[in-house]
Amino acid sequence: MAKPRWGIVSTIKAPLRDIQNFCAHHLELGAHRIYLYLDDPDQDGVESLQAHPKLRVRTCSPHYWKRHHGRRPAKHQNRQVANAAHAYARRVEVDWLTHIDVDEFLWPQTPLHKQLGALPGDCLVARVRPSEALANPAPSSVTHFKRMSPDRALRELQTTEIYPNFGAHLNGGFLSHVQGKLFYRTGVDGLKAKIHNVFVGDDSNPGQRELPETELLHMHAKSWPDFLAAFRYRLQSGSYRSELKAQQGGMTMHQLFSSIFEQKGEEGLREFYDEVCTASPDLLARLRTHGLLSSHQMALEQACVLHFSHPDQGETS
Repeated sequence: MAKPRWGIVSTIKAPLRDIQNFCAHHLELGAHRIYLYLDDPDQDGVESLQAHPKLRVRTCSPHYWKRHHGRRPAKHQNRQVANAAHAYARRVEVDWLTHIDVDEFLWPQTPLHKQLGALPGDCLVARVRPSEALANPAPSSVTHFKRMSPDRALRELQTTEIYPNFGAHLNGGFLSHVQGKLFYRTGVDGLKAKIHNVFVGDDSNPGQRELPETELLHMHAKSWPDFLAAFRYRLQSGSYRSELKAQQGGMTMHQLFSSIFEQKGEEGLREFYDEVCTASPDLLARLRTHGLLSSHQMALEQACVLHFSHPDQGETS
């Protein structure tokens, strides 16, 4: 039996180097196709991406939106879903597809094609759980990630112990999604992929299995400047927006961050970031004690050089 081919669909608005790093990492893992939907119609370096034989690149211009979707959705989450549907409806080039973002990196312990090939035939979706990056206080080749327990009651106890000042308002200490992302089989009639779930008719995530040998490394707040630069957008329209449900403790992320910012401004946000998002020795020790620390040398630049000979110029080999 031929090994299953897998691919990625992603709606991206990011610097060219970040896009190249994202693609190169997953190509090194064995991705057969990566379907890129460039949310910025004026994205630089498009030619370098189009030149790679395993990338399928589409610039989301006004013409694209009018032709394929009638109009451009205002929310980026809706644009992601629309683009994922467009990729799914293409001529089938892969057996499994996953929708992930440019700051998310699959990290399998064993080859993904083997993990996917071992799933039973009635499994249409396989879930990959996230780990969230911690910022290194000093330059390091190792990136540390926090994980969380799948058991909700244990998770709540651990979170309050690991993050003493803010843990009561956090789900596993995570700032972003805790659901993870899904691989889903291609060629299934009526399949509709959302961001964290898949539907076939009225069935949600039919035959779902976990992929425990793969982490989804999420670089959500990899540095204090990055976190601060994205804060207002995320608070209004992104992962901290007001319509999202409360994590725990009766307070949404929108309410938590709004309260911190109103009371202490950037100083309060920095206190939060230092406790929850920074790889301090104390936090690393607490995570290690609870078995919730992952540490990886990601080597993104090295992978990028293999697939894009001059990453700064955006040329391909």
